[in-house]
Amino acid sequence: MKLALYIRKKDPLYMRASTGIDTRYCYICLFIVWMIISCGYRFAGVGQLPSGVHHICVAVLENSTAETGIETILSNDLIYEFTRGGHRVVRTKAEADATLAGRIVSMNIDTISHRTAQRTQEVRVTLALNLTLTDTDGNVIWFVNPISENQSYEVVTGDKSGTEQNHRMAIEALSKRLAQTVYNHLTAGF
Repeated sequence: MKLALYIRKKDPLYMRASTGIDTRYCYICLFIVWMIISCGYRFAGVGQLPSGVHHICVAVLENSTAETGIETILSNDLIYEFTRGGHRVVRTKAEADATLAGRIVSMNIDTISHRTAQRTQEVRVTLALNLTLTDTDGNVIWFVNPISENQSYEVVTGDKSGTEQNHRMAIEALSKRLAQTVYNHLTAGF
């Protein structure tokens, strides 16, 4: 009786039936986990800042455009991206290992489609900015001149407030995308 029980316990079908888990499935899962870890795969948002920067100060950007308030929107979106990425954002330059500062250099609005010869249907807003990451001694760690993104929005015929709302929403979407792009460029390869 003991011999039959011993043989049955060594039988793969008995092991699968008694535990409810196929051992081949476990090996496949372990192999996949090992491959992900060994290939250097990283989840988005876990990039490292350059030169051992652990605390970053994001200064309010300078605005060289006629669009008021855009510097605050973009600066807040940059702070959000760094915070979301797990980096410590501090308020003052004295507390920071590095400071990200820059200027919004241009905002262009171009017509991309027409309803009629005189009426615009859709426009594209393009923002360009220059950014510099400097350490506490003022040495440039990273810079980009310029980085730009664009976003289109619909012109609402006969409703100026509707068009203005679409314009604001386009700038907000553009600001979020620019902040993500800046964060990805800054943390890539370090």
